[in-house]
Amino acid sequence: MQTYEFTMFSAAHLLVIIIFIILVGCLYVYRHRLRDRVSNLRGMERSFALVLLALEIGFHLWMIEAGRWRLQDSLPLELCSISLLATVILLWTGSRLLANFVIFAGIAGALQAMITPVLDMNFPHFRFFHFFITHAGIILTGLYFVWVRGYTPTLRGVFQAFLLLNLLLPLILFVNNRVEGNYMFLSRKPVNGSLLDYLGPYPWYIFSLEAVALGMFLIIWLLLRRKSKRSLSD
Repeated sequence: MQTYEFTMFSAAHLLVIIIFIILVGCLYVYRHRLRDRVSNLRGMERSFALVLLALEIGFHLWMIEAGRWRLQDSLPLELCSISLLATVILLWTGSRLLANFVIFAGIAGALQAMITPVLDMNFPHFRFFHFFITHAGIILTGLYFVWVRGYTPTLRGVFQAFLLLNLLLPLILFVNNRVEGNYMFLSRKPVNGSLLDYLGPYPWYIFSLEAVALGMFLIIWLLLRRKSKRSLSD
């Protein structure tokens, strides 16, 4: 039986990161050309939304077929899963509130996942492609709405995204309690060790995570706030 054990910073992982960096660079270099044609890109945006949605549905169908789907850890309640759904709706609707969430929470979470993936399937397994395409898709969509669509991240947008994320926490805590899950690590730390080990004991590390998240949102705002002309809060 063929195995697909994933190794962090393996050749496959590094190649994905290089391709991702190239795509980000191309998006930035050609942003003005794309912006001039933005009215003709709606079909492309919605097509990409359908691709991301199809990949996510395919992932859940694969988990069911493989006997991996469980209420405890398969619901779309992790930050990147929520960001992916927000990305799909954003690409379809252009919602500015969702743009804030994708640009800040989506990019922050997906970038960390791209660099340090929680993944047990390597190339060329479907899960490998699902993981990296969806996470890269979240980041590229956020950057697209800044560089091409002309949405400027604002400080107000930082706190809108942060508030929206916190409004989700009671729901996730409720689900964790009902299904004995650990979505967003709100019930306990990962057993294999992680950054959370440096953020204090339970439940205090949750507040440390809040501070880390807000700090990352602010860094993204500082990096992207002058890249376009319109404001997300207009």
